[in-house]
Order: sequence, then structure tokens, then C-alpha cells
Amino acid sequence: QLQLVESGGGLVQPGGSLRLSCAVSGFALDYYNIVWFRQAPGKEREGVSCISSRGGSTKYADSVKGRFTISRDNAKNTVYLQMNSLKPEDTAVYYCAAEYKHLSSNCYYSASASDMDYWGKGTLVTVSS
Repeated sequence: QLQLVESGGGLVQPGGSLRLSCAVSGFALDYYNIVWFRQAPGKEREGVSCISSRGGSTKYADSVKGRFTISRDNAKNTVYLQMNSLKPEDTAVYYCAAEYKHLSSNCYYSASASDMDYWGKGTLVTVSS
């Protein structure tokens, strides 16, 4: 059974850090690009970062570039999103999603949500003092 499970969300003060995890089961990471999306209240879901199935390519939306870092641990079949210097506008439910791209050297954080093959249920990040 193919499954993605996010964890690591919570309440953090502005300027703080969180590390989100996306644990993947039922498939190997080298078959899928992984994209982190987020959806703030009243806003559309947006992609913020991606990592290619080969792992060699990472991309970031301008709004998070320099503050967020995506990485993966193939041995644990887990993708991480390290979020530093968090701002109130980063408050959202964060989702990881998988798009089938076997051994791909590229990924697109701006990929359409409809292109994703599998989704996690999300984890809430709240940035507030």
C-alpha cells in the first residue's frame, strides 16, 4: 500500500525553526519526485519545494528560498523539509506529494496538484508569538 505520512508540524514563534518529515511506504523514492505543498486558510494550495527522484535536483519557491531546505534519506525512505527563520505567513497545512518520475534529474515545485499521484494528509504549522 502506497502511503505518505507527514509529521513535525506545530506551533513556533517567528524566527524559529521546524523540521517536517514525509515518511514514504510502499514505494522507493527513486521512482517518485516529492513535492512539498502548503495551504493557508482561505488560500489555494501552493508548491514550495521539490526534490527529484534521483535526489540531485532541489527547487524552492521564491517565498521560502534561503530559509527552507529539502532533503531525503533513502535508507529511511523519508523526505525532510527543514524550515528556518519562520514567518507568520508560513502558517499553513503542509502536505507532501509524490509524482511518478523514475530516476528523474529534475523536479518542479510549481507542478500542478493534479499531477501528483499520492498525497499525505498534512501537518499543521503555525507561526505566531
